[in-house]
Amino acid sequence: MKFSTTRLFPLGLMLALALLTFYLERTVREDDSPPAARRHDPDYYVAKFTTTTYNREGAVESVMSAERMVHYPDDDTTELFEPRVMQTKPQQPRYTVRAERGQLSRDGDEIFLYGSVLLVREAAADRPEARMTTDFLHILRDRGLVRTDREVKIVEGVNSLFGRGMEYNNESRELVLRSDVQAVFGISGGE
Repeated sequence: MKFSTTRLFPLGLMLALALLTFYLERTVREDDSPPAARRHDPDYYVAKFTTTTYNREGAVESVMSAERMVHYPDDDTTELFEPRVMQTKPQQPRYTVRAERGQLSRDGDEIFLYGSVLLVREAAADRPEARMTTDFLHILRDRGLVRTDREVKIVEGVNSLFGRGMEYNNESRELVLRSDVQAVFGISGGE
């Protein structure tokens, strides 16, 4: 049997096309993952949003708002810009927190705040207003806890506390400062 070039040409062409098809299919399959899964691109953002959490009786427990919220699907993070949180659980002093930026946990129960964090606990019948400043704050909304591992300054009336590392339980009103603690106690007017 004699092979001529006119008979081998179509066979060679089919082999070349098969190899090209195999190469293209492999190339496309490698790039088949969605672009958002490969890059840290947002899938949505919300401007000037507010979300409210209610208890079983229908009373407001917490309100969170921000100038802007951005969600990233690759790692399921939610960034907040100029966030504000207000917690108003029954039988507890109301507190509000604001910061330059923040991040939400996946389930939304934990909030991480960064940059010029200010927490204000409203005055109660037996205690004056308290103001706390720090660079970082971790809020566990469902447990009424706020904590930081950074330097913190707390001013309540004429008294001031400074330290590094803090945990405050809003339910029990217990405050723990971890290290480098300094206190300044003033005398209120009229005593």
